Amino acid sequence: MKQFFKYVLATMTGLLFAFILSVILLIVICMGIVGASSKEKTFKVKANSLLHLKFTSPIPERTPTNPFKDFNFSSFSGNKEVGLNDILENIKKAETDADIKGIYMDMSSVPAGVATIEEIRNALIAFKSSGKFILSYSEGYTQGAYYLSSVADKIYLNPQGNMDWKGLSAQIMFFKGALEKLEITAQIFRHGKFKSAIEPFDLDKMSKANRLQTMSYVGAIWNHILEGISKSRGITVEELNRMADELALRTPEDAVQFKLVDGLKYKDEIIAELKSKLGLAEKDKLNTVEMDEYVRTPNKEKKKGKDKIAIIYAVGTIQGGEGDEETIGSERISKALREARLDSTVKAIVFRVNSPGGSALASDVIWREAMLAEKVKPFIVSMGDVAASGGYYISCAADVIVAQPNTITGSIGVFGLLPNAQKFFNNKLGITIDTANTNKHSDMGNIFRPVSPVEGKFVQQSVEHIYDIFIGKVADGRKKSKADIDSIGQGRVWSGVDAKKIGLVDELGGIKEAVKIAAARAKLDKYKIVELPKQKDFLESLMKEISEDAETKVLKRELGINFEYYKHFKEMTSMEGVQARMGYDVVLY
Repeated sequence: MKQFFKYVLATMTGLLFAFILSVILLIVICMGIVGASSKEKTFKVKANSLLHLKFTSPIPERTPTNPFKDFNFSSFSGNKEVGLNDILENIKKAETDADIKGIYMDMSSVPAGVATIEEIRNALIAFKSSGKFILSYSEGYTQGAYYLSSVADKIYLNPQGNMDWKGLSAQIMFFKGALEKLEITAQIFRHGKFKSAIEPFDLDKMSKANRLQTMSYVGAIWNHILEGISKSRGITVEELNRMADELALRTPEDAVQFKLVDGLKYKDEIIAELKSKLGLAEKDKLNTVEMDEYVRTPNKEKKKGKDKIAIIYAVGTIQGGEGDEETIGSERISKALREARLDSTVKAIVFRVNSPGGSALASDVIWREAMLAEKVKPFIVSMGDVAASGGYYISCAADVIVAQPNTITGSIGVFGLLPNAQKFFNNKLGITIDTANTNKHSDMGNIFRPVSPVEGKFVQQSVEHIYDIFIGKVADGRKKSKADIDSIGQGRVWSGVDAKKIGLVDELGGIKEAVKIAAARAKLDKYKIVELPKQKDFLESLMKEISEDAETKVLKRELGINFEYYKHFKEMTSMEGVQARMGYDVVLY
């Protein structure tokens, strides 16, 4: 028996040693790969090439520094993510690159929000001014992919393909029924008749006020999409709406008949047409350049100089602490704003905000640094897909706010949510809780009992106080009265185009327009762009990817499109303090 345990122990020790050695070897290999790639020469574009646009991974605001960001270590496969910053840069470079003769769009869907799609679409429209062509092909267009592709000179669909055309739908998931079954009560405190962030926990469908605002901004976004397609394809908005209402696109031939596409072709026919446009023979090779390759091609037209414009990225839910590339940590973003403010070579700041909000306290911490920066140098906000509630809070100090027509913004309101799970623990699990307090309300805010009337009044007063501060700061930033802001606040969500009409937004456009405004205000002709906060180094990102994200990847794979609902529910149930956030994800499709 003694020998047996000896051999078992030796075997376990050997396996553990082999595992540790394998991990170290994997890290060394990865570091070698990254080291090689970092030293890799700039990519050389062959003459007579096409820039290939195909989006298979979600489009982040910035290209990740970790090349294994979307890598599946179990199958050793993955996609190379390219951020919106490099996508826009690539399209701009291609305008004047003599070796790039055109753009080949090869897509079925675009995994991005409508404002991100708008930025890429505008970049493609600018590209066409160079006189170069754009050709689009797909085996099946989603509405987002078609909106992006509608700028192309020629749009083709597979003869057996399909085209989604039915209008936009916004879906909100409600949890009231599930909470009732679990005997959990959502104790809600809010200000604003439109502050629908807590509705998923209190109702089983949209309130009248929420339906009004949702129909308003979804309708505005849809109308903007229709106007863009109408201008590109020469089809009236009325006809586009009729096709959607009647589900008129039942066959690929219908898409041709209604002039949404120019023809039905197979891939080999598309390749033949592209070769013809480039003056190539059938036997010649078609040279295409991928987005992640073109990033490594220098931009000869890029402005240079000692002066800088800092672009500070604030992406995700707002929370206290450091945060990361997908969350807005008040400490990390405040530090970046401070660094840009104190750097004498930084002459202007563009604050890129893509956030549904979050902690009211963390939002105020960031606002303070934004306000200080605005006092000493031009401070321009560029809004992404969403800059609402806390996302608007951290934006309101800007000299100029720039948003896309289909940006979701506003939602100026706050709320508090305290779950009472006493009956759940008592009746479902048979668990009881007893408490010993030094004072009457020492255990206020725990989930094992309901809030007393005195405590409820205390929390509601806190919500009202923070709302008053919120509208006051927006009023100061927008040069309006608190009454004016309250009338368009109350938690109401607006589209970018409507937000401009009511004065919450100054200009319509993307991050390039924001940079131009910043340069003009700082009176800069030549300047360099610096991006903040600095991204984490490769090794740190890789280890986080292997360890912390393992559970998330499994859940994403198992839940599919429902993962976003899980993520949202998890965020809402882990909130601390009064919140300035939208509180739910609007899924537009």
